Amino acid sequence: MAPVARASLRRAAGVEQRATTLELFYDLVFVFAITQVSHLLLAHLTWEGAGQSALVLLVVWWSWNYTTWVTNELDPASVVVRLLLIALMLGSLLMAIAIPEAFGDKALLFAASYVAIQIGRHSFLTFVAADRGTIERERAGRILTWFVAAGLLWIAGAVADGATRTVLWLAALALDYGAPLVTFWVPQRPRLSPEAWEVGTEHFAERFQLFIIIALGESIVVTGATTSDLELDTPRVAAFALAFLATAALWWLYFSLVATIAQRRLAEAENRTLLARDAYTYLHVVIVAGILLSAVGDELVIAHPTEELPDAELAAVVSGPALYLLAHVALRLRMAGTIGGRRVAAAVACLAVGAIGTFASALVVAALLFGVLVAVIVADHVAAARRRARGEPSPLERVGAAG
Repeated sequence: MAPVARASLRRAAGVEQRATTLELFYDLVFVFAITQVSHLLLAHLTWEGAGQSALVLLVVWWSWNYTTWVTNELDPASVVVRLLLIALMLGSLLMAIAIPEAFGDKALLFAASYVAIQIGRHSFLTFVAADRGTIERERAGRILTWFVAAGLLWIAGAVADGATRTVLWLAALALDYGAPLVTFWVPQRPRLSPEAWEVGTEHFAERFQLFIIIALGESIVVTGATTSDLELDTPRVAAFALAFLATAALWWLYFSLVATIAQRRLAEAENRTLLARDAYTYLHVVIVAGILLSAVGDELVIAHPTEELPDAELAAVVSGPALYLLAHVALRLRMAGTIGGRRVAAAVACLAVGAIGTFASALVVAALLFGVLVAVIVADHVAAARRRARGEPSPLERVGAAG
């Protein structure tokens, strides 16, 4: 392909872009994928089921995450790039279809779809969208090498069975998630500097914020679908209302401060690539996991509002909001180097609600968890009001001040 044609596939240097309708269309598959993961966990509320669900979520996330890094440097207006995204969308849909039986009869479909997505995307980036001898081809080729190595383990695990499959897939996952930490090092090749990647801040942050919306949307879907299948009485309507309001509170906690501050911190970072890798590639999946767990908890509460939940179900209900809040703490720690005390205290309070749940109904547990989330929102606004009274800048004007 001629240099001019290859150049037409890439985003113009120094030009910020916004998320496109094609990217939003691509994201629709992941609404279904996240729903599939939550149903997998709900059907297997055991330590083994939680581990399998976590592995599947990390695979789904890694597939979406790398596509976001790629579209951050490609031009979505190009016909060729559009065809690439549509092909990746089809592969992602096949992967999502296989999720309920990812550790069973559809293991090969699950693994093969994922491997095809990763290798296919970065083969395009290496050999179609970059010229020979360029840094773009070098860095894409390094990533492709790691994907091929991990892909062998993914396929081998799909063909194997039982514990052997689990071991091989964990090894493959370790390769996938470990590669960015060593900047995709390849033997006998010079190391790449993180500066070899350019991060378009506005587009990059917006795409990850939109995935949070996807996860929250899945929670709304689960709430509505569960309620529509059951008889409506006063406790169930109350459980439904609490589930919706809790989802709104999760949205509020992320988008009122955290998302904006994280984006600004990324824009002002000296080493933008490393911060994007840590704060978005790694830590945002923990936020998504918290939302997913919360959705599972909502479904359990709506189904059994007046009952005392068994230990496994109670753990799922309280751990969702706790994990979500702790993910915010980790994000602030990486972005600003400080601890968000309010969210740490709230996460501990969520876990303490679990003790109350051993003798209280699911509806009471849900109400208490919602109260904890509202308390954090109120505390954030009180802290902001006190800063204004002292004449201090707000967190939206001062990087790293999220509560």
